[in-house]
Amino acid sequence: MNAPATTELPVAVVGAGPVGLAAAAHLIEQGIEPLVLEAGPVAGTAVREWAHVRLFSPWAEVVDPAAEKLLAPTGWVRPDDAAYPTGGDWAEQYLQPLADVLGDRVRYGTTVTGVARAGRDRVVDSGRDEQPFTVHVTTADGGEERITVRAVVDASGTWTTPGPLGGNGLPALGERTAADRISYRVPDLKDRAVRARYAGRRTAVVGSGASAFTALATLADLAKEEAGTHAVWVLRRGISGSTFGGGEADQLPARGALGLAAKAAVDAGYASAVTGFRTAAVERDGDGRLVLVSEDGGRTEPVDEVVVLTGFRPDLSFHSELRLGLDERLQAPVELAPLIDPNVHSCGTVYPHGVRELSHPEQGVFLVGMKSYGRAPTFLAMTGYEQTRSIAAALAGDTEAAERVELTLPETGVCGGAGLFDEPEAAEASGGCCGAPATLQIGATAPGTASTSGGC
Repeated sequence: MNAPATTELPVAVVGAGPVGLAAAAHLIEQGIEPLVLEAGPVAGTAVREWAHVRLFSPWAEVVDPAAEKLLAPTGWVRPDDAAYPTGGDWAEQYLQPLADVLGDRVRYGTTVTGVARAGRDRVVDSGRDEQPFTVHVTTADGGEERITVRAVVDASGTWTTPGPLGGNGLPALGERTAADRISYRVPDLKDRAVRARYAGRRTAVVGSGASAFTALATLADLAKEEAGTHAVWVLRRGISGSTFGGGEADQLPARGALGLAAKAAVDAGYASAVTGFRTAAVERDGDGRLVLVSEDGGRTEPVDEVVVLTGFRPDLSFHSELRLGLDERLQAPVELAPLIDPNVHSCGTVYPHGVRELSHPEQGVFLVGMKSYGRAPTFLAMTGYEQTRSIAAALAGDTEAAERVELTLPETGVCGGAGLFDEPEAAEASGGCCGAPATLQIGATAPGTASTSGGC
């Protein structure tokens, strides 16, 4: 195959989540045709999996400007800017209406399995940059297709690849065989079956970010109603003044209040902490309960359930034939990585960035949204919207607009990510980083009480 690249081809956008749909809106604004490929049956499929969780960013910060322009002619009414949506609200009131406006530009039940240059594997140099991309997909009915596109914007996120329990980044010994008692999501205690799983039981919560805060606060609420309910908070580092985040100093008030709610759960005795614990193995006692074993041989008391909230990482498997330039630690684009390194930066100290920082040796391929941050936990939705605006401008040939990146992010006092610090003193000296280990930072009940992973 030796098909010439052409600007008449669409741009493939992988994922119909918040950033993927924003990318489509910005491409249309630039006169470029998008083709959104969504593995799930509806828009925001991943978001709907945490429908019970409330974002700690208000509506004003999670609606993309270009998307709003597309929605306006339909009579869509923008929600109250000051209100905090749940994941379900975000999906139903914004993401699905936006996808509906895009119409046939969004293909559901379409899973991307590979991306390559037409007729070129990653080894071949000759004529490489002149070739379009071929996107290999499988459809819901089991069919296979190849789609030819001019560029690829991967906004597929990290939700499907949560971090494991093991303290070295790999699954702990016995983690897979204990899967019946391990979850990697903040529990939805409004679901009767889920509530029954945790009510009156001891649950280990492993993680140190917003998702862990959410789980602790949620389980504390359950403990007030169901005797015997208790959370064991397993931390890879110690507890310091910064462990619970920015509190009242956080410029996202709901996020700050989330940390305070987690602290209240510990102070009230609904949760106890095990610090400096890096899990190496999971064992079962004679009653089938789980015991976590640390790398230095320490052991927890038996627990009934384990909720693992240790962050997320990108799935790069379908990019194996592309030449990506990724940081060796974060798995983020090499130019972006030092700007988002959670050892140094918080949400509020991430510098404005766009197409320049998101480019790869393979021209025309971009990782955006949470996926662009690799393993860094500091992502906010508004960052992804600005990323896609810059990329769309670059694809349209407007270099000036692409490089004019302006974004002011709210500061936070949350320090570090999972396992970044072993000593409380080191955490306090770091200056503050978002510790939310998930895709779209969110909260559990009312604003100011809880929030979970990711970054909004």
